[in-house]
Amino acid sequence: MMTVLGCIVYSHNPWLVLLAVLICCAGSWVTVRLFQRAAGTSGVQRLGWHVLTAVAAGAAIWCTHFIAMIGFEPGVPIAFDPVLTVLSLLVAVVGAAPGFALACSRRLRYAPALGGAVVGVAIVLMHYTGMMAYRVQGIVSWDMGYLVASVVISVVFAALALQAAARLDRPGMRYAAGGLLGLAIAGLHFTGMTAFRVSPMLVDGVFSQPQALQALGLAVAGVALVIVGAGVASYLIDDSVRSESLEQLRHMALTDSLTELPNRSSFNDRLDNEIYLADQTGGRIALVGIDLNRFKEINDLHGHAAGDRVLVVLAQRMRSLLQEGEFVARLGGDEFVAIHRMREGSLLDFLSRLETSLFAPIQVGDWEAVPGASLGVAIYPDDARDKSMLIGNTDLAMYRAKSDMLKNVCFYEPSMDEAIRARRTLASELREALESGQLDIHYQVQTAVESREIRGYEALLRWLHPRRGYVPPVEFIPLAEENGLILQLGEWVLRNACSRAASWDPPYKVAVNLSRAQFAHADLPTLIQEVLADTGLPPERLELELTESTLFADRERSLHMLREIKALGVSIALDDFGTGYSSLETLRTFPFDKIKLDCSFVSEVESSPQARAIVRAVLALGKSLDIPVLAEGIETQGQLSLLRNEGCDEAQGYLLGRPAPLRQIVDSGQLSLATAADKLVHP
Repeated sequence: MMTVLGCIVYSHNPWLVLLAVLICCAGSWVTVRLFQRAAGTSGVQRLGWHVLTAVAAGAAIWCTHFIAMIGFEPGVPIAFDPVLTVLSLLVAVVGAAPGFALACSRRLRYAPALGGAVVGVAIVLMHYTGMMAYRVQGIVSWDMGYLVASVVISVVFAALALQAAARLDRPGMRYAAGGLLGLAIAGLHFTGMTAFRVSPMLVDGVFSQPQALQALGLAVAGVALVIVGAGVASYLIDDSVRSESLEQLRHMALTDSLTELPNRSSFNDRLDNEIYLADQTGGRIALVGIDLNRFKEINDLHGHAAGDRVLVVLAQRMRSLLQEGEFVARLGGDEFVAIHRMREGSLLDFLSRLETSLFAPIQVGDWEAVPGASLGVAIYPDDARDKSMLIGNTDLAMYRAKSDMLKNVCFYEPSMDEAIRARRTLASELREALESGQLDIHYQVQTAVESREIRGYEALLRWLHPRRGYVPPVEFIPLAEENGLILQLGEWVLRNACSRAASWDPPYKVAVNLSRAQFAHADLPTLIQEVLADTGLPPERLELELTESTLFADRERSLHMLREIKALGVSIALDDFGTGYSSLETLRTFPFDKIKLDCSFVSEVESSPQARAIVRAVLALGKSLDIPVLAEGIETQGQLSLLRNEGCDEAQGYLLGRPAPLRQIVDSGQLSLATAADKLVHP
């Protein structure tokens, strides 16, 4: 060790040694960084980083060696063989490349150490190829002990360097790896130079030019710094691009693409943080659920582009009203959520600002939209113990606000939990009812207004609960839609109604309602065809009723579906006409066989001139389009007489017959059943 140190101190120019060490350290650090970048990529990109790594490593190794050689003072004239000098550079670059590639392999357990050993061998080959290019006026000999030691130092320290550099999970290891690689390069060189012996053989007229060699050393150092700098620049540029890409991906991951508001993921992070702050400071936060009231109507009537425009405008408004401690995010569709860090009297002000922004008109093209919204509010920790409960209670309050036409904002109350538990219990019991035979079909007669002849019966689902008695459809049908039971219920009603009607005498029509979920089902025409085949009901005796809102989700698909159903021979009635969109375009486009006028108009036809005018207009419209009109909800003789005078085709209501079980209708003598079908009737 002392001999090596003596070689450095007494046989070298200290300034050139210092310069060589500087190049060695900088080059080693850059090499390790480039190698780690290569290890974190794959494919062609990894190959590119390997090339940069090999060039940077080769430049660091060769320039360290060359500058230190120029600084070596053997005491005799020296020169360099140009061919071998250039060859030594190629050996450094080409020899190091496979070592770095091997070190990145995931197939071998100790691949980094093996690859580092290959790089160490490349350093050895470069050094001693360079020594062959070193021409001195004397006889050269080698101390084999130091020579072997130099090889061992290079291979061992290079292997340790890449083993450390491969630990990408520990950023601090890059400094250790750079130091070890520097020791491999410098340790090899100075130990190898200690092994170098020269016996002078001076020739007259031959001498060295120290100043020229030093200038050459400085030039080489400059080139080395340029190469190393290029490696650093490549790394920094890629790092900058990666940072920008990561930031862009992070923005995309946390931001709603349409409105540029924070999305659900961002909301969850923010809510976690606000709850933590509230716990630490004893503060309170309000969570506000926001659901737009008429967004579906906007989409259906004006298209999704108009709906998107409304969402963007509302998002801009809500973003602009935010103050410190306030946050708004879009969760999806027409659902938003806001967080407010509460101060004295601040919550009501925040809610007022939200209402103003949500209820102000929005100009979209040549029409004006006023979306409105239902807001549900729950407060932490007053109304909830944790995040999940807070979100759930906010949803409960929002649904209460949505169901109350007189309130835009509803605060959470404990009684809401009782209501939701009751709904969940009823939903569970509805599933049991479907399996245990608690469901039945009642039938309401439909007659011709003029002749009072029976035209058919509408099948209406009824639920006889063992404890509650009859549960109104207005209660359990929405539950079935919410819990995914509506398809099973719909098929049960369709199959049973058709099966029983198949044996009616006279063979009246049976009308069955279709829910929106049923109509959205792709296999509906196939199901209808199977039911008709299984039950033996002629298709012309089945009438399917659906509301206009059912069609607007996808008009093109709806038209195609209706045509498929009509091709089976089944008739189609437009139910509740007058309460939804009542679009003339719908009547012109879709092949309806009947229009059912909603009972809300019939109930007021005797007292309201406006209702009478609407009824008269609908009847005239039906006649002009050659579509029969059935009036629902006939309860008085006066209503029936007025409809007869106005030319109404058919009627249905309590005056003509209440919904009743099939057995009761059979007992009344309105129809009779074949023996096989009679078994299907509940006693």
